[in-house]
Amino acid sequence: MATSDNELNLSNWTTQLRKGLLELCIVNLLAEGELYGYDLVKRVTAIRGVVVTEGTIYPLLSRLRKSGLLETRIEESPSGPVRKYYRLSPAGERAREMMNHCWKDIEVGVNGLIERGPAGETLDT
Repeated sequence: MATSDNELNLSNWTTQLRKGLLELCIVNLLAEGELYGYDLVKRVTAIRGVVVTEGTIYPLLSRLRKSGLLETRIEESPSGPVRKYYRLSPAGERAREMMNHCWKDIEVGVNGLIERGPAGETLDT
């Protein structure tokens, strides 16, 4: 079913929302400890509601590294190609704290709006 220009394309909206949250998910996963690329991809794709591919995650990791939020190291693997490990830099940890604070503010605000419902009515949840 085609949508007109005036109708919400829910699939596109959902995709954009997920992309915006991907960076937040990555920095929080790396706050738990250093991870190599493929393991990070597996963990991100296991998060409910976050639908991404390797082709989305690796460019984002590169951008986060270039911006100074991530540090990397290369290690030989006994079972295949070398592995690139990612960890938060000190600047990445500070950014994670700010991002989490911002997310919590947004979550409270949006949840309050949703719970209020149409015309300020309180919805039963």
